[in-house]
Amino acid sequence: MRRVVWASVLGTAVEWYDFLIYGTAAALVFNKIFFPTLDPLAGTLAAFGSYAVGFVARPLGGVIFGHFGDRIGRKAMLTLTMLIMGIGTFLIGCLPTYAQIGLWAPALLVALRLLQGIGVGGEWGGAVLMVIEHAPAKRRGFYGSLVQVGFPAGIAASTATFIALSSLPEADFLSWGWRIPFLLSALLIAVGLFVRLRLVETPAFQRVKDEQAVARLPFLEVLVGQPRTFFIAVGLKVSEVAWVYILTVFSIAYVTGTLGLPKRLILDAILCAALLELVTMPFFGWLSDTVGRRPIYLAGALISGLCAFVVFGLLDTRDPTIITVSIAIVMSLTHASMFGPQGAFMPELFGTRVRYSGASLGCQVAAALSGGFSPILASALLAWTGTTLSISFLLLGLATITFAAAWAAKETRDLDITRT
Repeated sequence: MRRVVWASVLGTAVEWYDFLIYGTAAALVFNKIFFPTLDPLAGTLAAFGSYAVGFVARPLGGVIFGHFGDRIGRKAMLTLTMLIMGIGTFLIGCLPTYAQIGLWAPALLVALRLLQGIGVGGEWGGAVLMVIEHAPAKRRGFYGSLVQVGFPAGIAASTATFIALSSLPEADFLSWGWRIPFLLSALLIAVGLFVRLRLVETPAFQRVKDEQAVARLPFLEVLVGQPRTFFIAVGLKVSEVAWVYILTVFSIAYVTGTLGLPKRLILDAILCAALLELVTMPFFGWLSDTVGRRPIYLAGALISGLCAFVVFGLLDTRDPTIITVSIAIVMSLTHASMFGPQGAFMPELFGTRVRYSGASLGCQVAAALSGGFSPILASALLAWTGTTLSISFLLLGLATITFAAAWAAKETRDLDITRT
């Protein structure tokens, strides 16, 4: 069990590091080197638009790797997704800029971002299934949340890398400094692959193979046979995924651009928030084993709706301590509270024969609709209305959807997940 957990957590952290460094770079540098002919606002929107492309590709990755993960197995897909993500990330670090090759630069950037999205779209479902299908029945919430810890670990690693580079002169950072986090992924991928290649297939999936009950088209089985469950899975995801990218991507542009504060301040705040989630995320996973998945989710959605009307007022104080503490606490309340239990809750909604496809598709469709577009929507709403209140109402609406989905879902804590 230790080997399975470590392999999944380490691999997921590497994958999220690769995926998330793009968001930080999009907020800090991509508008200047890939979209330099646009005015600052349009350049920021274009950079966030290229960022959103990766989320649009995530459902495609969920369909592809979910199909083969439900037919061939979880282990092989985890190795393949890591290779795809690593190659795409490393090549972004090698890209020429707009000044060097013109429009080909943003075009290649978007193409590689698509490759990243496909890779991470297949990664999450396989990683959580590898753990919860090995885990003791009464501790699936806790063990599933350990896989989720890979996300804040990836945030911490990516943010710390950019913090280390923030002392560079602006010209050096724009010239070569921003490339270093992307190029480092080659080393991280090598370590992750070494660990993952030592895994064995999960007992639940092996049982499906032994009984010759493997789904022929698991993607269609989910959409045609279990549409209600699929929409519940999407609804469970939309609030927390929007919150985390508002706090870790849009907030960078808001604090440095609108408020005119140093980028080091907001990067430090995000790093503190990620480190706090390393503790709070397993706590909420453990709590879901104790009181159930639905109560934790319902409480998380309620708190998210309340935080929507508090967080920007705290950022607007421009006080470094208040900003750091606010980002850290709000991220745990609105993201960790639901993302932690989600590692078990969402896969438990589906039977083994379609679990990879169902969980991946529900998660990645929600991420595409809500997560990828939340920074660009927030930027557009702020520019259009001139107030963050419009962003607060957006977050409230998403929290309401997640509350309704959790209310409609059945409690899964005591379900037998070996069912086909």
